[in-house]
Amino acid sequence: MRQRFGLERFSLGRLNLGRLSLARLLASTSLVAAVAMGLGGCTAMSKLSDVTGSVGSRAEAAPTDPARAAEVYGERYRANPKDADAALAYGQALRANGQHAQAAAVLEQATIANPGNRALMAQYGRALSDNGNFQQAFDVLTKAHSPDNPDWRLLSVQGTALDQMGRHEEARSYYASALKIAPGDPGVLSNLGLSYMLSRDLPKAEDALRQAYASPRANARVRQNLGLVVGLQGRFAEAETIVKADLPPDQAAANVAYLKEMLTRSDVKRGAPKRTPVASLGQPD
Repeated sequence: MRQRFGLERFSLGRLNLGRLSLARLLASTSLVAAVAMGLGGCTAMSKLSDVTGSVGSRAEAAPTDPARAAEVYGERYRANPKDADAALAYGQALRANGQHAQAAAVLEQATIANPGNRALMAQYGRALSDNGNFQQAFDVLTKAHSPDNPDWRLLSVQGTALDQMGRHEEARSYYASALKIAPGDPGVLSNLGLSYMLSRDLPKAEDALRQAYASPRANARVRQNLGLVVGLQGRFAEAETIVKADLPPDQAAANVAYLKEMLTRSDVKRGAPKRTPVASLGQPD
């Protein structure tokens, strides 16, 4: 998906990035929050792809536009709020459309109406994480799979929730478990890299992100995350090469402009949230 950031006014030649404090950059919630908002945009449509059950198998094609999908699936959900498939499709569409609080509310009611439905619990946990309810998300996701039959995707989402709460070592144990089931998965490796970035271990962050970037399944978020970590280590020309490689000129320019913006966000805005929405950066869905 093509993503434009409107930040072309920045010029690498005018930025004295070397004077920026790495500690301040890594401590800045505005930095990571902005990264999450900017890089999460291209993933919204993918959240509609795993709609399952009778709703997803209807004869007509599923809407590709998030707003339209929320409208269509919302009508089906309202016709029968206890229908698990309708609730699942509607919740996913709301998440893709950025309506996180509403998605969490819909999926919460659906899990009450359909106790024991693990697909609903998994989606509810993801919605809670989207909405910033990280401890609750972690607890719900724990019930959505079991130690004897773990879901590596949910393990990775649980890891991001732990990272949000500052529990980085615990988070990495979940990523490690996910990678045992899905070796080399670029989404999990990207989350691992971001975990190291948040704890200021940039060499390990770069190592994990380079493994993710080497995968043919790596997406735009992996490219951006690697470029950011390389840039935070002062290798700005290399970071620019990474974020614009193999892209059309307009996308390359947008990515470079976005990277510059991230590397200049060295001040925490007054009143900024203490938690950082890492989950939206690399959460496999």
